[in-house]
Amino acid sequence: MTDALDPSIRLTGDRTAVVAVVGDVDLHTASALRTRAQAVLDQGAPHLVLDMEQVDFVDSTGLTTLIVLLQAAQAAGGSLRVARIPERLVRMVTITGVSQLIPMYDTVDEALAALITEVTADGAGPSE
Repeated sequence: MTDALDPSIRLTGDRTAVVAVVGDVDLHTASALRTRAQAVLDQGAPHLVLDMEQVDFVDSTGLTTLIVLLQAAQAAGGSLRVARIPERLVRMVTITGVSQLIPMYDTVDEALAALITEVTADGAGPSE
């Protein structure tokens, strides 16, 4: 497990952002992910896509962080989606029920397309 996590942020519109997570999301690093994602929400991008392709490990703190981010995004009038979750983590996310709360996608583009479709249907569309 690593002691550092520095998620990168890519704004994909004035209300959407992709957060690329690299490394472990655990007791030692989850707060960095929460802090960075919350900063994006605070800057007015309430729709987040977490790109998990380069995540090696997620513990219970990491799973809790995903749920906290979901709640924070919803409180900001947005949503959270997860893309490119590694196969080695899919079972854990499924067994714990997190996949029932947070939509999972094979690619970032699929997550963004679903977001645009859903939000446009609600009439509050994000800008691309």
